Amino acid sequence: MSTGSTSPPRPPPTAKSCCANNCEASFLAANVASRSQEPHPKNPSDSVIPIQNLYYLLCYAWNRLPEREELLSVQAAPFHKPLELLTQVLLSGTRRLLRQGLGQAYVEQEEELPELRGRLLLAPSLSRDLLRRGRAVCAYDALTANTPFNGLLLGVLEQLGRTRRLAPALRHEVRAVCRRFPASVAATPCTTHALRQVRRRRPHGQEAFLLNICTLLHQSALPAPDAAGRSRFRDFRRDERLMAQLFEAFVRNFYRHEQRRFRVLSETITWQADAEQATDLALLPVMITDTTLEAPDRKIILDTKYYKEALRPRYDQQKLISPHLYQLYAYLQNQPVAPGQQLEGILLYPAARHELAARYTLGGHPVRVVTIDLNQPWPGIAHDLLALVR
Repeated sequence: MSTGSTSPPRPPPTAKSCCANNCEASFLAANVASRSQEPHPKNPSDSVIPIQNLYYLLCYAWNRLPEREELLSVQAAPFHKPLELLTQVLLSGTRRLLRQGLGQAYVEQEEELPELRGRLLLAPSLSRDLLRRGRAVCAYDALTANTPFNGLLLGVLEQLGRTRRLAPALRHEVRAVCRRFPASVAATPCTTHALRQVRRRRPHGQEAFLLNICTLLHQSALPAPDAAGRSRFRDFRRDERLMAQLFEAFVRNFYRHEQRRFRVLSETITWQADAEQATDLALLPVMITDTTLEAPDRKIILDTKYYKEALRPRYDQQKLISPHLYQLYAYLQNQPVAPGQQLEGILLYPAARHELAARYTLGGHPVRVVTIDLNQPWPGIAHDLLALVR
C-alpha cells in the first residue's frame, strides 16, 4: 500500500492476550446481510486475490492473536492449498487440547441399572418388566469427554483423514491424532445442525478457534463425496462473500489489538432525514460501518471492499467504483461529529493487480481510496495498516 512513507517495515506487532468475553466468536458473526451493498461481481474461476499470510488473516478475523506453536507449524512447510493450512492448524490446536486434557461436561445418559440412580424412567422400566426383577432404566448426569464439541472435532478430523486432497503424510498425521482421542468420544458428522448446536454452548479460547476452523472446512466441503465416499473440498478463497466477511473482520480486529489511540467499533449511523410519515423513515436502508476508529480529535470511517480491482473501466478510462464511493459519502454526510473532532473516510481494497492511494476532500471531509498488499510478508502488512491511521 502506498502511504507516502519510505521507512522500512517495522517488526510485527507484539501478540497480546485476548479476552475471550470480548471475542466476536467467529467470522459468522461478521455477516453483512443487513447492509445495503451491491452484489460482488463475478470473477473468472481462476481469479483469486493472492494472500501470503492467510493464517494471520484468519486469526485476526476470528479475534484471536497468532499462537507461537501454531505459527511455527504453519511456517515449517509451504502450503499450496488452503485445505492443507487449515488441516495443519487444526492438528496443532487439537494436539494441544489432547495434551491439556479434553474438556469434559455432564451429559445425560440412560442405562438399565440394578439400583436407582438419577431419575427413574418409569415407561421403559415397565415396558421391559424390569421392576419385578429389581432393575430399572435410569437417566443420570455423568462427567464425560464425549461432549458435542469433542465429537464434532473428531468427526471433522476423520473426514479430513479420508480426503485425497491432502498429501498422504498429512493424512497419516490426521489419523494418528484421531487415535489419541479417548474411546468414549463418539465422532459426530460435521453438519450445519451439529455446528449450530456446539456454537450455542458458547465455547471460548482454543475450542472457539478450532470450531471456527471446523466451520470453514464445512463451508469449503463440496455437497457430495466422490465415488469412494471421500469428502471433497473447494478453495474457500474463491468464495467472494465469505472472503469479504473475513477481510472486514480482519481489519477491524487488527486495529482493536494493535493500536491504542482509537476506540474501534462497528456502528449504526442514523440518517439525517425528515419525513411527513414516520413509516417513510423506516424505509431507509440501515447504515452500518465496517470499522469506525474514534478518538477525541479524530474519527475515521473505514470501509473494506474485497475486490480484485479498485478501479473499473468506463468509456476507455479507469474510474473509482461509484457505489462504494457513494456509500462512504453517505456515511460521512450523516455522521454527527463532536466539537473539535475531524471526520474522515477510507475505502480499503486488497491490492490484487494495481496499487492505489488517492486523496480527496468530499463534502468537507478528507477521503482516501487506498489498497493494501496482502501478498507481502506479515511485518509489511502490519506496518501498512498502522501507517494508514497515523
